[in-house]
Amino acid sequence: MLSPLDLSLINGPIPAAATVSGVVALVALAIRRTRTWWTRVLPAVVLACAAVVAGLNFLVEHVWKPFPEPLPVILVIWAGAALLAVCLAIARFRAGRWYWRIASVVLVLVVTTSALVTANAYFGFYPTSRAVLELFTNNRVDLDEAAKPATRLVEVPAGGRLADVWQRPADLPDTGTVSEAPIPGAFKARPAWIYLPPAYAATPRPRLPVVVLLPGQPGSPRDWFDAGRLTERLDAFAREHDGLAPIVVVADQLGARMANPLCLDSNLGQSETYLARDVPAWIKQRLTVDERREAWTIAGFSQGGTCAIQLAVRAPDVFGNFIDLTGQREPTLGTRADTVKAAFGGDEAAFTRVNPMDILARQRFPQTAGVIVTAQGDALYRRAGTEVFEASRNAGMDVVLKDLPGGHDWNVWRPGLYDSLPWLAARTGLSR
Repeated sequence: MLSPLDLSLINGPIPAAATVSGVVALVALAIRRTRTWWTRVLPAVVLACAAVVAGLNFLVEHVWKPFPEPLPVILVIWAGAALLAVCLAIARFRAGRWYWRIASVVLVLVVTTSALVTANAYFGFYPTSRAVLELFTNNRVDLDEAAKPATRLVEVPAGGRLADVWQRPADLPDTGTVSEAPIPGAFKARPAWIYLPPAYAATPRPRLPVVVLLPGQPGSPRDWFDAGRLTERLDAFAREHDGLAPIVVVADQLGARMANPLCLDSNLGQSETYLARDVPAWIKQRLTVDERREAWTIAGFSQGGTCAIQLAVRAPDVFGNFIDLTGQREPTLGTRADTVKAAFGGDEAAFTRVNPMDILARQRFPQTAGVIVTAQGDALYRRAGTEVFEASRNAGMDVVLKDLPGGHDWNVWRPGLYDSLPWLAARTGLSR
């Protein structure tokens, strides 16, 4: 039987029940029998909360502008509902009896929980309660222990494929390992998260392909393990391929959750040098990997997807493959003018030299392959993905376009990456 911990928090009865409960709780907080409440208190509280939410929304989208996308309307509404619930409870506190005060606190918690469940369902961040509980566990292994130097290596003939010579050892573990380690370099990054598949524990050890994976903005490398369910998905892939799977290094291209240095070398930092030089050098020095460019993939979602196409054209000698999951048309802080001003002091030509769409228009990349994923419900970036696909194909790349149902969220990013693994395995020698 399905455990209650494995019931979906994205679809089905739990999000629906949360929505109904939140609405009922808010209505209960809004109802009182006194005339003054209906004519003065309630209208004043509603108008004040609406003004605060509208003002905060304006500040976030037009003044602070921490990310280029507008705030989703449904999240703004539920944020307003949570604020209204708190204010209504405070207004009831002074005149209410003790049991109504306790009830008001409970009703506020119900509305707030409903708002959080709605936000989670919208972005598809935690698919189940089990995924939420895993936040409080630590299954990471020290990298020095997980990645001890190999004593012997699997030999693959020139022009051959690892899958043709690989034989699964009888004592191979069923699961891979997850480690966290800093990667030093030109950019001040947060520690990377590293997945090593079961085959990495084998003797002789195979030289495995590498995926440098990036989160979105705002975000952190851990997002791919919490919301992305990376460990369980890659372990499942490895079980179907005799323990083989790519090494995945989830690097930090942001520096901080809300930062956006655009994966460029600019006034905002040396993020491109870090990703194109420092991270690959550290991986090759620290891990047993297949060093051919054909075995290296740069991938990411949203802002990380934009970075993927950037690195594919800016560092084609490093990355032979890329996976762009609902990325933007170009690196952006909201508008071209804002981006050029912040990154290059207004120098449009400097931006044009590094902008992937401009590079694709003047160069050819016949040795590069990629997957571009768009979302049917992503009104903001679906067209951008199609334009990037056409530009990549015109530049000679071997590219595939996948248009998936869903929006700009994890409900698309998870299948977008994991459904591309068979394509990647064929490209990198993990399958016959």
